[in-house]
Amino acid sequence: MSLQRFVLKRGLLTVPLLFGVSVLTFAMIQFIPGDPVDFITQFADIDQEVKNDIRDQYGLNDPVYVQYINWVSDVLVFDFGDSITNNRTVAAEITDRLPYTLLMGAMAFVVSIVTAIPLGIYAAYYRNTAIDQTSRVGALLGISIPNFFLGLLLILLFASNLQWFSIIPPTENGALSVGMIKFMILPAIAIGTGSTALLMRLMRSSMVEELDKDYVRTARAKGLSERTVVVKHVVRNSLISVVTVAAIQVAFIISGSVVIETVFSVPGIGRLLVNSVQVRDFPVIQALVLIIGVFVIVANLFADILYAYLDPRIRY
Repeated sequence: MSLQRFVLKRGLLTVPLLFGVSVLTFAMIQFIPGDPVDFITQFADIDQEVKNDIRDQYGLNDPVYVQYINWVSDVLVFDFGDSITNNRTVAAEITDRLPYTLLMGAMAFVVSIVTAIPLGIYAAYYRNTAIDQTSRVGALLGISIPNFFLGLLLILLFASNLQWFSIIPPTENGALSVGMIKFMILPAIAIGTGSTALLMRLMRSSMVEELDKDYVRTARAKGLSERTVVVKHVVRNSLISVVTVAAIQVAFIISGSVVIETVFSVPGIGRLLVNSVQVRDFPVIQALVLIIGVFVIVANLFADILYAYLDPRIRY
C-alpha cells in the first residue's frame, strides 16, 4: 500500500470518530446538572414566561434529538451559536482565547521533544552509568509531581522569590508578543514536564532494545562510524514507538491546560472552559469539548502518518 492510500484510508476512518465525539460531547452536556437560564437569572426578578422565551431562543425547550441535529448542522458550517452569559458568539470567544492555549501547548510540546529525545539517547547509550541513574530519578519525579503543584512551585521560586517572570499575563500585543511568550515559559514547563519524563524513559528503553539487535552489530562490523550507527539507524527505529506516545501526549497537554491556565491565569480556552462550566454556558462547553476532541483525533492521525513514514511495514 502506498503512503498516499494509507493516508486516505486513515483520513476516512476519522469521519466516524468525529461523529462519535460529537455524540458523546452533546450527551455529556445534557448530564450537567442545573439549568443555564435559571443560573444566569437567579439574582434577577424575572417571571417564568420570560425564562421560557430565553429557552426558546437558545432551543433549550426542543427535544434532545432536535437540539443535537440543529447543533451539528450549525457546527458543520462553523457556527457554534451564541454564549448564554454574555451574548457574544461562541466562535468569537474561542477565537480570542485559542491562540494563547495553542502557544502554551506548542511551547510545552517543543520543550518535551527537545528535552526528552536527547536525554533518552544519552541515557540509553551510557546505560547503567551515573547519567542513566540521574535520568531515572528525574523521570520518576517528573511523572510523579502533579502539574498544578509543579506550577505553584515554579511561581513561588521563579516569580515570587527570584522575580525572573511575572505572574500577571500581559494584556497588550496579543499571544505572539515577546512579553506573552516570556510569560508562557513557566506554564509550558509545568504542563510539559510529565510528558518530558515519559518520552525520555520511552526513548531510553527503545534505544536500549535497538542497540542490542543484530543489525547494529552488523553495521559496526562493516566499519560504519558510531555516530552513523546511532543517529541514522538506531535513533530512527527507536522513534517509531516514541511518535505514537508523543501524539497521545497532545491530549494530556490540551486537557492539562484546563488546570494550568487556572493556576497561571492564562486567558486560554482551558480557563474559558472552567468558567463556562461554572455558569452552565452550554454552547461554549459543547464547542470547547468538541474542539479538544478534534485536536486529539488530528494528533493521532498525524502520528499514524508519521508512523507509516518511519516504518513502511506499517502500511501493510
